[in-house]
Amino acid sequence: MGRPLKNKEEIVVVPVVNKEETEHTSIARVETSALQEISKAEIDVSIATAKKYPRSIAKFRQTAISMATLDPQVAASCFYKVRRGDGFIEGPSVRLAEIAASAWGNIRIAARIIEEGEKYVTAQGIAHDLERNFSGSSEVRRRIVDKMGRRYSDDMVLMTMAAACAIARRNAILEVVPRAYINNVLEQAKKVAVGSAKTLSERRSTMIEAFSKMGIDKDKILIFTGKQSIEDIGLTEIENLIGVYTAIKEGTTTIDEQFPHKKAGIKIPEEKKRETGEEG
Repeated sequence: MGRPLKNKEEIVVVPVVNKEETEHTSIARVETSALQEISKAEIDVSIATAKKYPRSIAKFRQTAISMATLDPQVAASCFYKVRRGDGFIEGPSVRLAEIAASAWGNIRIAARIIEEGEKYVTAQGIAHDLERNFSGSSEVRRRIVDKMGRRYSDDMVLMTMAAACAIARRNAILEVVPRAYINNVLEQAKKVAVGSAKTLSERRSTMIEAFSKMGIDKDKILIFTGKQSIEDIGLTEIENLIGVYTAIKEGTTTIDEQFPHKKAGIKIPEEKKRETGEEG
């Protein structure tokens, strides 16, 4: 094995067995090394700039809340909820993580697919706080086959990859930007998204329309919320519906997981049992 190449001239003195192949390999090595040097220089400059213009926590909070509560639609996209057993798992969404990174500043974020297998793809997200020289990474695995074991179409695989990258990037950001700050923004976004008693009727209609576009009808919504009628859906249920809708949209969960049939353990209201003949 020869020593590592340092410049273009050294390509000439590399022992050649297959001239065409060796020249191609040597040039590739030089280009890779050059790219690494450029990348390192960019990071060094970014760190120096970050140190020169440090962030303000007060400004971060003000900017993040302003962005997250711009309107009910933006606020609704800032949190997710996923049903687990009798309760919900919730947290900041992909969108809120993007808002947090933008407001936090002096940060580099990236995501990529690191593995594509027959049944799963794995994405890696990275976040680097340039000012504090602190980084975090996350890996997310997503299935690319259906319940029957059939591989998704190429378009669906690409969509799954994109969703996995977005979630991995979110998780990495949440490792770098303190959750105490993000949670404060999250609560403000929830208030705007859910609204009040005055906007309850409007929020109900909005969620029914949004879910109908996903193929989820009113009956499934009532089963999900455990309510007898749409008018019985209150602010708590609106928050849960908004969160689940966001989770489905960003790929954290699926419609089948959140709106299963009766046998999956979701209780059907007595009124709906009578309508569908499922009493007893």
